[in-house]
Amino acid sequence: MSRNSQDRSLKRFMNRKPVKVLAVCSGKGGVGKTNVASNLAVALGSRGRNTCLLDADLSLANVDVLLGLQPRYNLSHVVAGEVDLKSTILRGPKNIRIVPASSGNFCMTDLPPAGQAGIIQAFSELSDQPEVMVVDTAAGISPKVARFVQAAQHPIVVVRDEPASLTDAYALIKVFSQHYGVSHFHVVTNQSRTPQEGRELFGKLSRVTDSYLDVVLRHLGDVPQDEYLVKAVQQQRAVVDVYPRSDSAVAFQQIAANIEALPAKREASGGIEFFLERLLMADPVARGQVA
Repeated sequence: MSRNSQDRSLKRFMNRKPVKVLAVCSGKGGVGKTNVASNLAVALGSRGRNTCLLDADLSLANVDVLLGLQPRYNLSHVVAGEVDLKSTILRGPKNIRIVPASSGNFCMTDLPPAGQAGIIQAFSELSDQPEVMVVDTAAGISPKVARFVQAAQHPIVVVRDEPASLTDAYALIKVFSQHYGVSHFHVVTNQSRTPQEGRELFGKLSRVTDSYLDVVLRHLGDVPQDEYLVKAVQQQRAVVDVYPRSDSAVAFQQIAANIEALPAKREASGGIEFFLERLLMADPVARGQVA
């Protein structure tokens, strides 16, 4: 990239409005992480927020399946120079934009420098920059997941009232805090039978982290067990869209309201390029962190 191009990119970067980036993660699979990410994105869209949902589960991408969409292209085609970014974007419920992933053969965090620059350039050239980006990460504590969580402003950990889910959520928070410098986490308790059960589950997790870790946890909200949520999944629809008055949809809307109250930026300004720069250019190994 020439010096003039770099100067233009820097100027464009500094003039961008901040984007609120949420990384939805979980210690184990099967806790409803993708459902939470998708419905939160739709809830934010229904509240008038310009929202982009990035499927970052690069081994088992399934946001498109959950929402009944059929992508033709994804980010791997952008990197290969086959299409532009606009060609990959799908329109979802409430006019949210969805960037699909490529299962099994593409990872943004492993791109060479030229590919990284291409991704940043592609997003920076979007004429309509999102206010909020919801990133659906893969489950677990792999370095690739950690990079997304590290780059985002607001990590959201999804946990259910199951021993394995609780244990793995603690392990995720421990690894990401001790090895990647993430100190603040938001928690969504999912599939609780009662609101009290959700609060008690959060209490269990926070008591353990308070005892052994130097982190701050906030209970962002609770999603109850709901037959309409099950029906929505079967219909490949977001419950917020198809059953907006259901208990789970109301819960997602409340969590979306809580998200709106979160700050859009942390220590720097800039648009979506700021998130991508942090994601793609950071080198945990060089900083002595876990690889």
